[in-house]
Amino acid sequence: MAEYGTLLRDLTNNITLEDLEQLKSACKEDIPSEKSEEITTGSAWFSFLESHNKLDKDNLSYIEHIFEISRRPDLLTMVVDYRTRVLKISEEDELDTKLTRIPSAKKYKDIIRQPSEEEIIKLAPPPKKA
Repeated sequence: MAEYGTLLRDLTNNITLEDLEQLKSACKEDIPSEKSEEITTGSAWFSFLESHNKLDKDNLSYIEHIFEISRRPDLLTMVVDYRTRVLKISEEDELDTKLTRIPSAKKYKDIIRQPSEEEIIKLAPPPKKA
């Protein structure tokens, strides 16, 4: 799937060496320390995750989780966009699917969307001075 390759390339282009160390640290339970030293690029990290069944074109939940705990909403947003556009998994479907372990993407989408009229809290007027 060409879109999946494009997603990984775009993600790799946005991961610095410092970011990579943080991402590897976030998933240190899944990467043995000797293997961690061999992973020196974003693409090597993605390849490792693919070879250990943590990532594939239809299952992005692991990297969503890693991007969330690493505080990288920019990378998470790229994954969410891919999932919505290519895999056709909408925000509503997301809670009913096994493609996500956590509803992290929904949290970031909620931050940027405007609240509906029902969600706006109405405040009472201030008390009148006597």
